[in-house]
Parts: sequence; structure tokens; C-alpha cells
Amino acid sequence: MKIQLIAAGAIASLALAGCATSPGYGGGYNGGGNNYGGGYGSGNNYNQNRCADCGIVTRINAVSSGRTAPTATGAILGGIVGAVAGHEISDHTGGSKGNQNIAAVAGAAAGALAGNKIQQNVTGESYDIQVRMDDGRVIMVNQKNLNGVAENAYVRVVNGRVVLR
Repeated sequence: MKIQLIAAGAIASLALAGCATSPGYGGGYNGGGNNYGGGYGSGNNYNQNRCADCGIVTRINAVSSGRTAPTATGAILGGIVGAVAGHEISDHTGGSKGNQNIAAVAGAAAGALAGNKIQQNVTGESYDIQVRMDDGRVIMVNQKNLNGVAENAYVRVVNGRVVLR
């Protein structure tokens, strides 16, 4: 029984070894006489340093959000929500009156900062950035800030954002 199992294993190993390819047989991707249209090293003008997600900025347009709000709306609403939340959290965790007031002031300050930032993100302008990719495609990306990106700059598109390369 053991001899049959060993023989079957040896035959299977030889069969699998015969299916394996090794360098030097058939020319591979180096243009060794095959008719596969050339390979990476066969002089087909393939640029080894090519970046699949890179290109040149051809146009930048500022886009207004179309949303407006009075200047301090976000800060005021955020401050109110933050003050109430800070007071309630301190009240439910057994804080004294003094601690509740301090928590309310800290919550108001944090809420005002957060509310102001949210208002800027909602009502601020963004930029449509048109990029002619290295492979010839033209794509448009909308983002809030340019971070130094300008027209004719060589850039990379990463996670839906245009960044300098």
C-alpha cells in the first residue's frame, strides 16, 4: 500500500514538473523569435518609467458651491450645540456646578470651531482640475484646495485627488 502511494506521488510530481516553464524555452517576453507582438524588452517603445496615474494639468476652473449663509452661522450654531453637550456630559458624569460650567464653555469653544469649519466646507468654492493623463485619457477632478497645483504642472491622481508629483 505504501509503495503504491509513493509511486502515485512520484508520478504526480513528475507530471507537474513537466508542466512548469523555465527561462530560456520559447523566448518568453524578450522577443525571442515568437510572434506575440514583442515584449517588455523587445524595443516596442514601452516606457519603463511610465506612471499609470500621472498627467499634466490642462485647465483649472473655480467652482462656486452656490450655497450661502450669514458669516457666523456655523460658529454660533456649533457653539450652542457644543455648550449644551458639554454641560449635559458633565451633569451626567457627576460633575459639580463649576465643572459643568467649565465643560459648557469648553464645549462651546470646540463647537464654534467645528461649526465654522463645516460652514466653510459647505459654502466655500472648489476647483475643477482637468488632467491629460499619460495614456491619453482626460479626466476631471473636483477638490477643495489646490495645494500648489497649477496649469501645466505634472501631477498624480491619488484617491480622487490631484497632487504634485
